Amino acid sequence: MTLKEQLQNDIKTAMKEGNAEKRDVLRMLASAIKNKEIEKRVELADEQVLETISSEVKKRKESIAQFTAGNRPELAGKEADEIAILATYLPEQLGEDELKKIVTETVAQLPTKDIGGAMKAVMAKVKGKADGALVSKLVKDAIG
Repeated sequence: MTLKEQLQNDIKTAMKEGNAEKRDVLRMLASAIKNKEIEKRVELADEQVLETISSEVKKRKESIAQFTAGNRPELAGKEADEIAILATYLPEQLGEDELKKIVTETVAQLPTKDIGGAMKAVMAKVKGKADGALVSKLVKDAIG
């Protein structure tokens, strides 16, 4: 079963259960995926669907930062709940210790110690399993 099929089944389940919040978040995700397909004029594979989900999670994290700065904890909480729903579709994220090990090994193998090249190499290994901001921080620390 593809991710899109799973998403449609979960929308139906949420509707049957009367879970409006989950239903709305999943519908939003389905429309984001559909918009991406229209934009690219091709049906998205699971990997591209995962990228779309990651993008939606990132948007919500940015919203949480803005709502927290604006003293709106109720809206930040709503966004956090949406992240929890979206996260069920993402692969399990690597822990910081595992990520640090991968970054250290990858940077050691590189001929030059530039951040761009290191980021490209590390992100190729951990694509979808780690937050880009955390990877960037660890790469900068490793390169010095």
